[in-house]
Amino acid sequence: MRATVRLIDLSVPVATGMPVYPGDPRVAIAPALSVAADGVNVLHLDMGSQSGTHVDAPFHIDDALPTLDRLPLERFWGRAVVVDARGAEPRTPLGPSLFEGRLRAGAIVLVATGWSRHWGHDDYLAHPYLTPAAAELLVDTGICTVGIDALSVDATPADELPAHRILCGAHAVIAENLTGLDPLLDAQTAGEPIEVSLLPLRLPAADGAPVRAVARVG
Repeated sequence: MRATVRLIDLSVPVATGMPVYPGDPRVAIAPALSVAADGVNVLHLDMGSQSGTHVDAPFHIDDALPTLDRLPLERFWGRAVVVDARGAEPRTPLGPSLFEGRLRAGAIVLVATGWSRHWGHDDYLAHPYLTPAAAELLVDTGICTVGIDALSVDATPADELPAHRILCGAHAVIAENLTGLDPLLDAQTAGEPIEVSLLPLRLPAADGAPVRAVARVG
Protein backbone atom coordinates (compact mmCIF):
# COMPACT_ATOMS: atom_id res chain seq x y z
CA MET A 1 0.00 0.00 0.00
CA ARG A 2 1.46 3.34 -1.07
CA ALA A 3 2.01 5.90 1.70
CA THR A 4 -0.02 9.10 1.48
CA VAL A 5 1.97 12.27 0.87
CA ARG A 6 0.46 15.56 2.07
CA LEU A 7 1.44 19.17 1.44
CA ILE A 8 0.77 21.53 4.36
CA ASP A 9 0.87 25.30 3.97
CA LEU A 10 2.90 26.94 6.75
CA SER A 11 2.45 30.53 5.51
CA VAL A 12 0.28 33.40 6.68
CA PRO A 13 -1.73 35.17 3.95
CA VAL A 14 -0.26 38.42 2.63
CA ALA A 15 -2.88 41.17 2.94
CA THR A 16 -3.22 44.90 3.42
CA GLY A 17 -2.74 45.90 7.06
CA MET A 18 -1.34 42.52 8.11
CA PRO A 19 0.83 42.40 11.27
CA VAL A 20 4.45 43.48 10.87
CA TYR A 21 7.37 43.80 13.25
CA PRO A 22 7.16 47.17 15.09
CA GLY A 23 8.74 49.82 12.86
CA ASP A 24 8.75 47.72 9.67
CA PRO A 25 6.99 48.96 6.50
CA ARG A 26 3.27 48.44 6.46
CA VAL A 27 1.78 46.09 3.86
CA ALA A 28 -0.59 47.50 1.25
CA ILE A 29 -1.99 45.63 -1.73
CA ALA A 30 -4.21 47.28 -4.34
CA PRO A 31 -5.25 46.74 -7.97
CA ALA A 32 -2.79 48.27 -10.43
CA LEU A 33 -4.47 47.08 -13.62
CA SER A 34 -7.88 45.55 -14.24
CA VAL A 35 -9.40 43.45 -16.97
CA ALA A 36 -12.14 46.04 -17.45
CA ALA A 37 -9.75 48.95 -18.01
CA ASP A 38 -6.51 47.31 -19.14
CA GLY A 39 -7.33 43.80 -20.34
CA VAL A 40 -5.46 42.10 -17.47
CA ASN A 41 -5.53 41.98 -13.67
CA VAL A 42 -2.29 43.04 -11.93
CA LEU A 43 -1.76 43.89 -8.25
CA HIS A 44 0.51 46.59 -6.82
CA LEU A 45 2.40 45.27 -3.77
CA ASP A 46 3.91 47.58 -1.17
CA MET A 47 5.69 45.67 1.60
CA GLY A 48 8.96 45.16 3.41
CA SER A 49 11.38 42.28 2.92
CA GLN A 50 10.47 40.97 6.39
CA SER A 51 6.71 40.90 5.79
CA GLY A 52 4.58 37.89 6.67
CA THR A 53 6.16 34.45 6.60
CA HIS A 54 9.74 35.22 5.64
CA VAL A 55 13.38 34.25 6.03
CA ASP A 56 16.21 36.34 7.45
CA ALA A 57 19.61 36.20 5.81
CA PRO A 58 22.62 36.84 8.08
CA PHE A 59 22.97 40.26 6.39
CA HIS A 60 19.78 41.24 8.24
CA ILE A 61 21.79 42.05 11.38
CA ASP A 62 25.31 42.76 10.06
CA ASP A 63 26.55 44.35 6.82
CA ALA A 64 29.57 42.04 6.85
CA LEU A 65 27.49 38.83 6.80
CA PRO A 66 26.12 37.03 3.69
CA THR A 67 23.14 38.44 1.83
CA LEU A 68 20.22 36.24 0.79
CA ASP A 69 21.61 35.48 -2.67
CA ARG A 70 24.95 34.33 -1.21
CA LEU A 71 23.37 31.44 0.70
CA PRO A 72 23.11 27.89 -0.70
CA LEU A 73 19.63 26.69 -1.62
CA GLU A 74 20.10 23.79 0.79
CA ARG A 75 19.49 26.27 3.63
CA PHE A 76 15.87 26.59 2.48
CA TRP A 77 14.82 23.02 1.74
CA GLY A 78 15.28 19.80 3.66
CA ARG A 79 14.23 17.34 6.34
CA ALA A 80 12.70 18.95 9.39
CA VAL A 81 12.61 18.35 13.12
CA VAL A 82 9.70 19.99 14.96
CA VAL A 83 10.22 20.95 18.60
CA ASP A 84 7.10 21.26 20.75
CA ALA A 85 7.05 24.45 22.83
CA ARG A 86 3.28 24.90 22.85
CA GLY A 87 3.08 24.90 26.65
CA ALA A 88 5.17 28.06 26.98
CA GLU A 89 3.63 31.09 28.66
CA PRO A 90 3.74 34.61 27.17
CA ARG A 91 7.25 36.06 26.82
CA THR A 92 8.80 32.79 28.04
CA PRO A 93 12.49 32.31 27.19
CA LEU A 94 13.03 28.91 25.56
CA GLY A 95 16.28 27.43 26.83
CA PRO A 96 18.53 24.62 25.57
CA SER A 97 16.72 21.92 27.57
CA LEU A 98 13.83 22.18 25.09
CA PHE A 99 16.13 21.04 22.29
CA GLU A 100 18.50 18.59 23.95
CA GLY A 101 18.26 15.10 22.45
CA ARG A 102 15.90 16.25 19.68
CA LEU A 103 18.29 17.76 17.16
CA ARG A 104 19.89 16.25 14.09
CA ALA A 105 22.77 18.00 12.35
CA GLY A 106 21.73 19.47 9.01
CA ALA A 107 18.00 19.37 9.76
CA ILE A 108 15.67 22.34 9.53
CA VAL A 109 14.46 22.95 13.09
CA LEU A 110 10.94 24.32 13.49
CA VAL A 111 9.92 25.61 16.92
CA ALA A 112 6.18 25.15 17.44
CA THR A 113 5.05 27.61 20.13
CA GLY A 114 1.42 27.67 19.02
CA TRP A 115 1.65 31.47 18.96
CA SER A 116 0.31 31.67 15.41
CA ARG A 117 -3.15 31.42 16.98
CA HIS A 118 -2.68 35.05 18.09
CA TRP A 119 -1.91 36.30 14.56
CA GLY A 120 -3.67 39.63 14.04
CA HIS A 121 -4.05 40.35 17.76
CA ASP A 122 -1.93 42.32 20.25
CA ASP A 123 -1.02 39.10 22.09
CA TYR A 124 1.06 38.07 19.07
CA LEU A 125 3.87 40.35 20.31
CA ALA A 126 4.07 38.49 23.65
CA HIS A 127 5.51 35.34 22.09
CA PRO A 128 8.08 32.94 23.56
CA TYR A 129 11.62 33.32 22.22
CA LEU A 130 15.00 31.60 22.12
CA THR A 131 17.64 32.22 24.77
CA PRO A 132 21.24 32.81 23.66
CA ALA A 133 22.13 29.42 25.13
CA ALA A 134 19.48 27.72 22.98
CA ALA A 135 20.75 29.50 19.87
CA GLU A 136 24.30 28.42 20.74
CA LEU A 137 23.18 24.80 21.11
CA LEU A 138 21.49 24.89 17.70
CA VAL A 139 24.63 26.26 16.07
CA ASP A 140 26.91 23.81 17.90
CA THR A 141 24.72 20.90 16.76
CA GLY A 142 25.13 21.88 13.12
CA ILE A 143 21.70 23.43 12.56
CA CYS A 144 21.75 25.93 9.67
CA THR A 145 18.04 26.78 9.47
CA VAL A 146 15.67 27.61 12.34
CA GLY A 147 11.99 28.52 12.02
CA ILE A 148 9.39 29.65 14.55
CA ASP A 149 5.63 30.24 14.46
CA ALA A 150 6.06 33.66 16.08
CA LEU A 151 7.12 37.18 15.15
CA SER A 152 10.79 36.67 16.05
CA VAL A 153 13.29 34.23 17.54
CA ASP A 154 14.08 37.08 19.96
CA ALA A 155 11.69 38.89 22.29
CA THR A 156 9.46 41.63 20.84
CA PRO A 157 10.27 44.44 21.19
CA ALA A 158 14.00 44.06 21.86
CA ASP A 159 16.91 46.46 22.25
CA GLU A 160 19.27 43.62 21.39
CA LEU A 161 18.78 40.56 19.20
CA PRO A 162 21.03 37.94 20.81
CA ALA A 163 19.48 34.86 19.19
CA HIS A 164 19.57 36.55 15.77
CA ARG A 165 23.21 37.50 16.27
CA ILE A 166 24.26 33.99 17.27
CA LEU A 167 22.35 32.24 14.48
CA CYS A 168 23.13 34.78 11.77
CA GLY A 169 26.73 34.97 12.94
CA ALA A 170 26.97 31.26 12.09
CA HIS A 171 25.45 32.01 8.63
CA ALA A 172 22.21 30.27 9.58
CA VAL A 173 18.82 31.16 8.11
CA ILE A 174 15.90 32.19 10.33
CA ALA A 175 12.26 31.73 9.28
CA GLU A 176 9.60 33.68 11.19
CA ASN A 177 5.81 34.02 11.20
CA LEU A 178 5.25 30.38 10.32
CA THR A 179 1.81 28.96 10.99
CA GLY A 180 0.06 25.58 11.06
CA LEU A 181 2.81 23.58 12.76
CA ASP A 182 0.43 21.41 14.84
CA PRO A 183 -0.11 18.82 12.06
CA LEU A 184 3.65 18.48 11.72
CA LEU A 185 3.98 17.58 15.39
CA ASP A 186 1.28 14.94 14.95
CA ALA A 187 3.05 13.57 11.87
CA GLN A 188 6.39 13.50 13.65
CA THR A 189 4.85 11.60 16.60
CA ALA A 190 3.45 9.10 14.10
CA GLY A 191 6.93 8.57 12.65
CA GLU A 192 6.22 10.22 9.31
CA PRO A 193 9.08 12.00 7.54
CA ILE A 194 8.76 15.78 7.15
CA GLU A 195 10.40 17.86 4.46
CA VAL A 196 10.11 21.65 4.44
CA SER A 197 10.51 24.23 1.68
CA LEU A 198 11.30 27.81 2.72
CA LEU A 199 12.41 29.07 -0.70
CA PRO A 200 12.50 32.90 -0.77
CA LEU A 201 12.04 35.39 -3.58
CA ARG A 202 15.28 35.83 -5.53
CA LEU A 203 16.20 39.32 -4.30
CA PRO A 204 19.84 40.28 -4.93
CA ALA A 205 21.79 41.64 -1.96
CA ALA A 206 18.74 41.29 0.30
CA ASP A 207 18.42 40.99 4.08
CA GLY A 208 15.57 38.50 3.68
CA ALA A 209 12.41 37.84 1.70
CA PRO A 210 8.86 36.56 1.99
CA VAL A 211 8.41 32.82 1.42
CA ARG A 212 5.60 30.40 0.68
CA ALA A 213 6.55 27.92 3.38
CA VAL A 214 5.29 24.41 2.69
CA ALA A 215 5.80 21.06 4.42
CA ARG A 216 5.76 17.71 2.63
CA VAL A 217 4.65 15.00 5.03
CA GLY A 218 4.81 11.25 4.43
